[in-house]
Amino acid sequence: MYQHIMWDFDGTLFDTYPVMADSFKVTLEKNGISKPLEEIMDLMRISMSTAIQHYQELHRFDEAFLNDYHAERKSRERDAKPFDGIADLCGQIQRTGRYNYLYTHRGESAVAMLETFGLAEFFTDFITEEHGFERKPSPDAILHLLSKHDIAPEKAIMIGDRDLDIMAGKNAGIDACLFTDKPSSDSQADYVIREIQELRPILNIRG
Repeated sequence: MYQHIMWDFDGTLFDTYPVMADSFKVTLEKNGISKPLEEIMDLMRISMSTAIQHYQELHRFDEAFLNDYHAERKSRERDAKPFDGIADLCGQIQRTGRYNYLYTHRGESAVAMLETFGLAEFFTDFITEEHGFERKPSPDAILHLLSKHDIAPEKAIMIGDRDLDIMAGKNAGIDACLFTDKPSSDSQADYVIREIQELRPILNIRG
């Protein structure tokens, strides 16, 4: 049974992609560029850097564009909420003597959003951008958590919505679960789910 559950943030704990993609679309439009929202979201689901690189190569925007995007996103993030069922699930994990961990490329805003929705108390540790670990799919941050908390790899699982999350887990020698609404037949994940509630049997938690 998994005792240590490591969570990605964007698109896994919180439904932030609509806010992020819409903020990016608005910023593009302010610069005279029109792109479909779904196209932006699909690129962001690969990684934020993939989306930025794609549009930067096409339109050669500068640092001011990125600053405008981050400001736009920050002003809208209060609209982002946890996925349905996340609060109950994380609470049950803690109450059954197990442990939640956050591992995200996002900064401290992720912890602040967890606090806003009363979820931070369910988490044992947080790894954010400020910790300076090499980005996923590097296993460094997960290996740090395994060592710091004396976690046996077979007792841990990484849950995320991107292949980067899955590969970070696999590269660290732990199981991984992909949370996605897209076809994923080529994923290296041990589990693939479309709804948060599908985690319950995987984590041996009753509904």
